[in-house]
Amino acid sequence: MSQLLLVGTYRPGHTVLHRLPVGPKVAALAAFSLAVVLVRSLPASAVCLALAVTAALVGHVALGSVLRALRGLAVLLVVISAVQWWVNGLPRAVETTLDLVGLAVAALVLTSTTPVNAVLDAIVRWLRPLRRLGVDPERVALAFSLAIAALPATLALALETRDAARARGLGRHPRAYLTPFVVRVVARAHETGDALHARGLGD
Repeated sequence: MSQLLLVGTYRPGHTVLHRLPVGPKVAALAAFSLAVVLVRSLPASAVCLALAVTAALVGHVALGSVLRALRGLAVLLVVISAVQWWVNGLPRAVETTLDLVGLAVAALVLTSTTPVNAVLDAIVRWLRPLRRLGVDPERVALAFSLAIAALPATLALALETRDAARARGLGRHPRAYLTPFVVRVVARAHETGDALHARGLGD
Protein backbone atom coordinates (compact mmCIF):
# COMPACT_ATOMS: atom_id res chain seq x y z
CA MET A 1 0.00 0.00 0.00
CA SER A 2 2.89 2.34 0.70
CA GLN A 3 3.91 2.46 -2.89
CA LEU A 4 0.58 3.93 -3.93
CA LEU A 5 0.63 7.61 -4.67
CA LEU A 6 -1.93 9.05 -2.31
CA VAL A 7 -2.08 12.80 -2.04
CA GLY A 8 -3.01 14.25 1.34
CA THR A 9 -2.55 17.44 3.33
CA TYR A 10 0.25 16.08 5.51
CA ARG A 11 2.75 18.65 6.72
CA PRO A 12 5.91 17.35 8.45
CA GLY A 13 6.39 18.58 12.00
CA HIS A 14 7.56 17.72 15.49
CA THR A 15 4.44 18.40 17.53
CA VAL A 16 2.87 15.98 19.99
CA LEU A 17 0.27 15.02 17.40
CA HIS A 18 2.92 14.38 14.75
CA ARG A 19 4.72 12.01 17.12
CA LEU A 20 1.57 10.26 18.29
CA PRO A 21 1.07 6.78 16.73
CA VAL A 22 -1.55 6.34 14.04
CA GLY A 23 -3.81 4.09 16.11
CA PRO A 24 -4.66 6.54 18.90
CA LYS A 25 -5.25 9.34 16.40
CA VAL A 26 -7.64 7.27 14.28
CA ALA A 27 -9.45 6.08 17.42
CA ALA A 28 -9.71 9.66 18.70
CA LEU A 29 -11.18 10.84 15.39
CA ALA A 30 -13.72 8.01 15.44
CA ALA A 31 -14.73 8.80 19.04
CA PHE A 32 -14.95 12.50 18.23
CA SER A 33 -17.17 11.82 15.21
CA LEU A 34 -19.51 9.67 17.28
CA ALA A 35 -19.70 12.35 19.96
CA VAL A 36 -20.58 14.99 17.38
CA VAL A 37 -23.42 12.86 15.99
CA LEU A 38 -24.78 11.40 19.23
CA VAL A 39 -24.53 14.34 21.65
CA ARG A 40 -27.35 16.72 20.83
CA SER A 41 -27.01 20.28 22.11
CA LEU A 42 -25.63 23.61 21.00
CA PRO A 43 -23.17 23.85 23.93
CA ALA A 44 -21.87 20.35 23.14
CA SER A 45 -21.36 21.33 19.50
CA ALA A 46 -19.43 24.41 20.60
CA VAL A 47 -17.27 22.30 22.91
CA CYS A 48 -16.53 19.80 20.13
CA LEU A 49 -15.56 22.61 17.78
CA ALA A 50 -13.32 24.10 20.48
CA LEU A 51 -11.62 20.72 20.94
CA ALA A 52 -11.05 20.41 17.19
CA VAL A 53 -9.59 23.93 17.00
CA THR A 54 -7.37 23.21 20.02
CA ALA A 55 -6.08 20.06 18.32
CA ALA A 56 -5.36 22.12 15.19
CA LEU A 57 -3.36 24.61 17.24
CA VAL A 58 -1.44 21.84 19.01
CA GLY A 59 -0.67 20.20 15.67
CA HIS A 60 0.38 23.54 14.13
CA VAL A 61 -2.14 23.09 11.31
CA ALA A 62 -1.76 26.03 8.96
CA LEU A 63 -4.60 28.54 9.00
CA GLY A 64 -4.58 28.48 5.20
CA SER A 65 -5.28 24.75 5.23
CA VAL A 66 -8.22 25.23 7.57
CA LEU A 67 -9.65 28.03 5.45
CA ARG A 68 -9.28 26.00 2.26
CA ALA A 69 -11.06 23.05 3.88
CA LEU A 70 -13.91 25.26 5.06
CA ARG A 71 -14.11 26.96 1.69
CA GLY A 72 -14.63 23.54 0.13
CA LEU A 73 -17.49 23.00 2.59
CA ALA A 74 -19.01 26.44 2.08
CA VAL A 75 -21.84 25.41 -0.24
CA LEU A 76 -22.71 22.36 1.86
CA LEU A 77 -22.69 24.47 5.03
CA VAL A 78 -24.92 27.15 3.54
CA VAL A 79 -27.46 24.69 2.13
CA ILE A 80 -27.71 22.48 5.22
CA SER A 81 -27.78 25.43 7.62
CA ALA A 82 -30.48 27.15 5.60
CA VAL A 83 -32.63 24.01 5.57
CA GLN A 84 -32.13 23.50 9.31
CA TRP A 85 -33.02 27.15 10.00
CA TRP A 86 -36.17 26.89 7.92
CA VAL A 87 -37.30 23.54 9.38
CA ASN A 88 -35.99 23.58 12.95
CA GLY A 89 -35.03 27.16 13.74
CA LEU A 90 -31.85 29.15 14.16
CA PRO A 91 -30.39 27.27 17.18
CA ARG A 92 -30.50 23.96 15.28
CA ALA A 93 -28.94 25.59 12.22
CA VAL A 94 -26.07 26.93 14.35
CA GLU A 95 -25.64 23.52 16.00
CA THR A 96 -25.45 21.77 12.62
CA THR A 97 -22.95 24.29 11.28
CA LEU A 98 -20.71 23.90 14.33
CA ASP A 99 -20.90 20.10 14.00
CA LEU A 100 -19.86 20.17 10.35
CA VAL A 101 -17.02 22.62 10.92
CA GLY A 102 -15.80 20.71 13.97
CA LEU A 103 -15.62 17.38 12.14
CA ALA A 104 -13.96 18.96 9.12
CA VAL A 105 -11.27 20.53 11.31
CA ALA A 106 -10.75 17.27 13.23
CA ALA A 107 -10.32 15.31 10.00
CA LEU A 108 -7.91 17.96 8.75
CA VAL A 109 -5.85 17.61 11.93
CA LEU A 110 -5.49 13.88 11.30
CA THR A 111 -4.45 14.25 7.66
CA SER A 112 -2.16 17.21 8.43
CA THR A 113 -0.23 15.41 11.18
CA THR A 114 -0.27 11.88 9.73
CA PRO A 115 0.84 10.74 6.27
CA VAL A 116 -2.11 9.17 4.46
CA ASN A 117 0.03 6.18 3.55
CA ALA A 118 0.81 5.64 7.25
CA VAL A 119 -2.90 5.53 8.04
CA LEU A 120 -3.63 3.10 5.23
CA ASP A 121 -0.64 0.91 6.10
CA ALA A 122 -1.86 0.74 9.70
CA ILE A 123 -5.34 -0.31 8.57
CA VAL A 124 -3.85 -3.04 6.38
CA ARG A 125 -1.78 -4.30 9.35
CA TRP A 126 -4.78 -4.30 11.68
CA LEU A 127 -6.96 -6.21 9.22
CA ARG A 128 -4.37 -8.67 7.92
CA PRO A 129 -5.40 -11.40 10.43
CA LEU A 130 -8.91 -11.23 8.96
CA ARG A 131 -7.70 -12.11 5.47
CA ARG A 132 -8.43 -15.78 6.19
CA LEU A 133 -12.06 -14.79 6.73
CA GLY A 134 -12.26 -13.25 3.28
CA VAL A 135 -11.50 -9.65 4.26
CA ASP A 136 -9.34 -7.76 1.76
CA PRO A 137 -7.27 -5.29 3.85
CA GLU A 138 -6.18 -3.31 0.80
CA ARG A 139 -9.76 -2.70 -0.28
CA VAL A 140 -10.77 -1.71 3.24
CA ALA A 141 -7.88 0.73 3.36
CA LEU A 142 -8.97 2.20 0.03
CA ALA A 143 -12.51 2.56 1.40
CA PHE A 144 -11.12 4.33 4.47
CA SER A 145 -9.18 6.77 2.34
CA LEU A 146 -12.37 7.54 0.44
CA ALA A 147 -14.23 7.92 3.73
CA ILE A 148 -11.76 10.56 4.92
CA ALA A 149 -12.48 12.56 1.79
CA ALA A 150 -16.22 12.05 2.27
CA LEU A 151 -16.39 12.82 6.01
CA PRO A 152 -18.30 16.10 5.72
CA ALA A 153 -20.93 14.57 3.44
CA THR A 154 -21.19 11.52 5.71
CA LEU A 155 -21.71 13.73 8.75
CA ALA A 156 -24.38 15.64 6.83
CA LEU A 157 -26.16 12.32 6.23
CA ALA A 158 -25.91 11.48 9.92
CA LEU A 159 -27.31 14.82 11.03
CA GLU A 160 -30.10 14.69 8.45
CA THR A 161 -31.06 11.17 9.51
CA ARG A 162 -30.92 12.12 13.19
CA ASP A 163 -33.14 15.15 12.66
CA ALA A 164 -35.63 13.05 10.69
CA ALA A 165 -35.83 10.63 13.63
CA ARG A 166 -36.32 13.49 16.07
CA ALA A 167 -39.08 14.91 13.87
CA ARG A 168 -40.87 11.56 14.26
CA GLY A 169 -40.54 11.80 18.03
CA LEU A 170 -37.81 9.13 18.17
CA GLY A 171 -34.91 11.36 19.17
CA ARG A 172 -34.23 9.43 22.39
CA HIS A 173 -33.81 6.11 20.60
CA PRO A 174 -30.40 5.86 18.84
CA ARG A 175 -31.56 2.86 16.79
CA ALA A 176 -34.20 5.05 15.19
CA TYR A 177 -31.53 7.00 13.33
CA LEU A 178 -28.49 4.72 13.45
CA THR A 179 -30.21 2.03 11.38
CA PRO A 180 -31.35 4.29 8.52
CA PHE A 181 -28.04 6.13 8.69
CA VAL A 182 -26.10 2.90 8.19
CA VAL A 183 -28.41 1.94 5.31
CA ARG A 184 -27.82 5.30 3.60
CA VAL A 185 -24.06 5.14 4.12
CA VAL A 186 -23.95 1.60 2.73
CA ALA A 187 -26.00 2.71 -0.27
CA ARG A 188 -23.54 5.54 -0.91
CA ALA A 189 -20.66 3.09 -0.49
CA HIS A 190 -22.21 0.82 -3.12
CA GLU A 191 -22.49 3.76 -5.49
CA THR A 192 -18.82 4.59 -4.89
CA GLY A 193 -17.89 0.95 -5.37
CA ASP A 194 -19.72 0.80 -8.66
CA ALA A 195 -17.89 3.92 -9.80
CA LEU A 196 -14.53 2.40 -8.80
CA HIS A 197 -15.40 -0.89 -10.49
CA ALA A 198 -16.30 0.96 -13.68
CA ARG A 199 -12.77 2.41 -13.61
CA GLY A 200 -11.17 -0.99 -13.05
CA LEU A 201 -10.27 -0.33 -9.40
CA GLY A 202 -12.52 -3.03 -8.01
CA ASP A 203 -11.10 -5.95 -9.98
